[in-house]
Amino acid sequence: MGGSRLVEKNALASNFQSFLLSLRGELASPGNNMKTIRLRDGKERSLIKRHPWVFEGSIASGRADPGETVRVESAAGEFLAWGAYSPTSSIRVRAWSFDAAERIDAAFFERRIARAVAVRARLPIESDAMRLIHGEADGLPGLVVDRYGDTLSAQFTATGVERWKPVIADALLKVTGLQRLYERSDASVREFEGLAPLTGWLRLPTGAPEHTEVTIHEHGWKLTVDVAHGHKTGYYLDQRDSRRLFAHSVRHFGAQRVLNCYSYTGGFSVAALAAGAAEVTSVDSSGPALERALAHVALNGFDAQRHSAIDADVNATLRGFVEQGRRFDAIVLDPPKFASTAGQAERAARAYKDINRLAFMLLEPGGLLFTFSCSGGVSADLFHKIVAGAGLDAGIDGQIHARTGAAPDHPMTITFPEGEYLKGLVIVKQR
Repeated sequence: MGGSRLVEKNALASNFQSFLLSLRGELASPGNNMKTIRLRDGKERSLIKRHPWVFEGSIASGRADPGETVRVESAAGEFLAWGAYSPTSSIRVRAWSFDAAERIDAAFFERRIARAVAVRARLPIESDAMRLIHGEADGLPGLVVDRYGDTLSAQFTATGVERWKPVIADALLKVTGLQRLYERSDASVREFEGLAPLTGWLRLPTGAPEHTEVTIHEHGWKLTVDVAHGHKTGYYLDQRDSRRLFAHSVRHFGAQRVLNCYSYTGGFSVAALAAGAAEVTSVDSSGPALERALAHVALNGFDAQRHSAIDADVNATLRGFVEQGRRFDAIVLDPPKFASTAGQAERAARAYKDINRLAFMLLEPGGLLFTFSCSGGVSADLFHKIVAGAGLDAGIDGQIHARTGAAPDHPMTITFPEGEYLKGLVIVKQR
């Protein structure tokens, strides 16, 4: 079946699903006969503080269909929130709104999306790629939407947004004025919601190109993104500002030999080359990612002799460099998630400590270490302690010159600390 016919078929199915939603009376308003979730006594405190999650153990009574909008009440019957119910997840309800008069309908989603897009329009983002919707922080739990040039890439990871997917897709196109919307709902967390992975075009006009590779611009550099096969929704937009900071630091510290670990498609490597580094080494265990990194070097007009790519395990490579007596002026450690939950933090701490210890040993005195953790189960305070321990084991001291986090189009709210997942430290090794 051709791509345009498939999209038309999906659109018809989406419209029918929207019709079913209205027939089931799921447009939440004070007068509707909504299903009710009643909490145990004392379990209302988090919702009163506007934390958007209700866990299974907090519920005294009530249930609903996957993604169905429910009224959440305290043990005394007081309204707390409208939310989306998930019968299989430990997070049984994700709050849509804490306003009793709010109606959860198509207009609600359009308003939330429009508000989120308007906020991004006011941010000083030096790129045509950015995060437009960041889940709970934008009042749309379970939804992530990134823009890559003329293409939107969306990830639906909870039953609530899954149930409203056709409505959300239409609102995204209306608010942004774009026409190409790709779905990357292949994150493993969907399993906890009882959802199967889904990928493919959600919206694509008849006759529009079906290519999934997009060229984006960031801080004057060019990068290519494949929304169908790239990590997350296609790329790590959350590190945009850290890549800019790295370029500035390499330039001002005069770093000539740069090592980029867990390099993926070479964003930090391009930043170092743009800043004048003479030798940049990218290390990753993904051959296709390194091929794209090499392509990015060529795309930006850099001399290929200044960049080398190593397809290997990072930890083993670092150990090999130590044995060889290699030294670098700047090192980036941007590993994948080592701990999704606090329960996995101890094992993750050992992994973080080991790679940071080796990096310290490879740094020249006065050299730069950009080290990151994207593990939600590792707090910023714990990450600092891990890196400090790595420095002690390596027999060195360092000065922290900056703390970094996700770019501002990946916000967190004051009531949802779980939204702070990316932590970074910029350290200068003491001479």
